[in-house]
Amino acid sequence: MVRKSQEWPDEGELIVGTVYKVLNYGAFAKLEEYQGKEAFIHISEVSAGWVKNIRDHVRENQKIVCRVLRVNPKKGHVDASLKRIREDQRTKKIQHWKIEQKAEKFLELSAKSLDKSLDEAYDEVGYDLMDIFGDVYGAFETAADEGAESLIEEGIPEDWAEAITEVAQKNITPPEVHINGYVDIETFVPNGVEIIIEALKAAEDNGDEEEEIKVQCVGAPRYRITVKSTDYLLAEKALKAAAERCIAIVEESDGNGSFLRELDD
Repeated sequence: MVRKSQEWPDEGELIVGTVYKVLNYGAFAKLEEYQGKEAFIHISEVSAGWVKNIRDHVRENQKIVCRVLRVNPKKGHVDASLKRIREDQRTKKIQHWKIEQKAEKFLELSAKSLDKSLDEAYDEVGYDLMDIFGDVYGAFETAADEGAESLIEEGIPEDWAEAITEVAQKNITPPEVHINGYVDIETFVPNGVEIIIEALKAAEDNGDEEEEIKVQCVGAPRYRITVKSTDYLLAEKALKAAAERCIAIVEESDGNGSFLRELDD
């Protein structure tokens, strides 16, 4: 069960629940992010249209996303609505909830490496990670990318920071970026074909850098350069350098060259 640092959700917040009881006048759902809390959805808040049979819209054990209308601590539940959400909001919330489920598993693995329980993990660092990084997964992403020091600098104990970083770097793959550009190159010397081939090979040769560079012929004299990297700025730098290497070889042989950056979507 994914947990929140606060006891109750806020009015207007989107929440994930599991329906456990459906009655003629409404449905009850256990909240997945707030321990021991539940939501009540009145039949009038189930659908924008007329509801003849509530069970045509909700059923027991169904995962739902709803919007909080009112918070009622005395009754121990919140009043919520299924109809006051757009489909894209519902999809986005479910995706985020699934990511946080994964993050909780990561936190549990980190705790086990320190011979501690998930409850202890939340009490000692989990809620702090939410406050600092927005959510637990955000903390693991930061640790995977920047290392344990990024957590320690935020006040996370060193043993936890190192345990979290070890799990993060084993389980989180940095997102890849792909960018494209074009070089127009031409030369009219007798060995022009060999020079063009040399220039294209130079474009692909990135030395010891991690960025992967590929060159494809679009239709002479135009060639596409594609750079794959985990860092957008480094990819931009590698693309520009590849084009410059290519053009320099052509121009040394009295040829012409120019570079065009393809716009990102």
